[in-house]
Amino acid sequence: MNQLQTKLQMYIGGVWADSASGDVITTINPATNEALATFPRGNQDDVDRAVKAARATFESNEWREILPAERGRMLLRLCQLIREQKDELAHLETLDTGKPLAQALADVEVAARYCEYYAGAADKILGETIPIRSDILNYTIREPLGVTAHIVPWNYPIQIAVRSLAPAVAAGNTVVMKPAEDTPMTALRIADLCEKAGFPAGVVNIVTGYGAEAGAALAAHPDIDHITFTGSVVTGMTIMKTAAQQIKPVTLELGGKSPNIVFADADLDEAAHWVVRSITQNAGQTCSAGSRLLVEESIREEFVAKVASLMSALRIGQGLENAEIGPIISEKQLTRIESYMQVAQEDGAIIRTGGRRHTEAGDGFFFQPTVIDGVKPEGRLAQEEIFGPVLVVLPFTTKEEALAIANGTEYGLVTGVWTSDIHKAHWLASRVKSGQVFINNYGAGGGVEMTFGGYRKSGFGREKGLEALKYYTQVKNVAIKVNG
Repeated sequence: MNQLQTKLQMYIGGVWADSASGDVITTINPATNEALATFPRGNQDDVDRAVKAARATFESNEWREILPAERGRMLLRLCQLIREQKDELAHLETLDTGKPLAQALADVEVAARYCEYYAGAADKILGETIPIRSDILNYTIREPLGVTAHIVPWNYPIQIAVRSLAPAVAAGNTVVMKPAEDTPMTALRIADLCEKAGFPAGVVNIVTGYGAEAGAALAAHPDIDHITFTGSVVTGMTIMKTAAQQIKPVTLELGGKSPNIVFADADLDEAAHWVVRSITQNAGQTCSAGSRLLVEESIREEFVAKVASLMSALRIGQGLENAEIGPIISEKQLTRIESYMQVAQEDGAIIRTGGRRHTEAGDGFFFQPTVIDGVKPEGRLAQEEIFGPVLVVLPFTTKEEALAIANGTEYGLVTGVWTSDIHKAHWLASRVKSGQVFINNYGAGGGVEMTFGGYRKSGFGREKGLEALKYYTQVKNVAIKVNG
């Protein structure tokens, strides 16, 4: 494993560089509250340099003449390099995010799979012929958009960075990426691997910095052609407004308050295992976390006790020790989670387990896995995204009531349904307002092939699967008059 670099640079036009201002930011290990490294505090000047580099490459004959199959081979080489460097990448991801090393290794493998999957799709982005008249040959082609902007969150830095980078490059775009200021290290390492994989200079550009500075400048740049953003609803709204002023398309993957709906006829042991896993993975800092437990009233006491017992048994600790739950990303986010415990007290809810900081794992930002019962469906605990290992319990008596509660938030990202009655499962799947529905499982291993995205305030556009390629291409219609 390479020695940890403590002074990082951004990557623009194939060159490693400091920020134009010379200012830097320090990234912190949330498991220890210790400094890891410094990296450039990018601003509008740096973003402009990156966009110009990406534009010049996109318009160049070199990039235009690279065959789609060769773009696929580049992504395959990147996939191979990611797998060869998996231990180093996972180590960096764990240091930067605090997540358990096993989860970081899984994220690295998913990043490799994105490259592998879209490498195979690069030369299969097809148009259609459309019958018009006998003397007209009419067809469509899918062309790359141009320069795509990618604003990446801190919770899954390597996985989400490559999730959008791979289809964008497969489709023939060039990329400017802004990783989160909390977790820049693996995105910068990916840029290094892109260079080693033979990506021409300017295809992939990484500008580091704060969201309000570098991120805002990137979203507002007049020479980008598309914005991909994963993060909060508030920031997503700001990006939409900015994009509207430039008439730029956006793909938004925002918040969630996803339910697991558990019926009495389900396999309760299996359901309990996945309910716990879906809210504690990455310490609950997941947009698609199963943060609401909708449980049939007849099994409420039994099932909630089972879930609370599993939650309380989880080992909390530093990611490099491969504990089952790592730290929260920052003191700010930890304080926000704590504020919801005060909401629970004010609402008269019952904390079945957890509900406090965990101080036995060191000086990092740890919070106990928490189950809160007696929650009102219209209350803040059931409506707002807490973004921590906090599960709220909402009982129901009929499938109609379960559906109403499930659809009773502003979000619509993922739903889990647990039942042995396939008719009931289909009934809910056809009526619940969410972009993904899992029946008797949750996440299905997070397959890269599975289309992912939300309804309502969970965003729009789709990541993953072949569907994602539609959002990195535009359709051109060509009609040719045929003489005779």
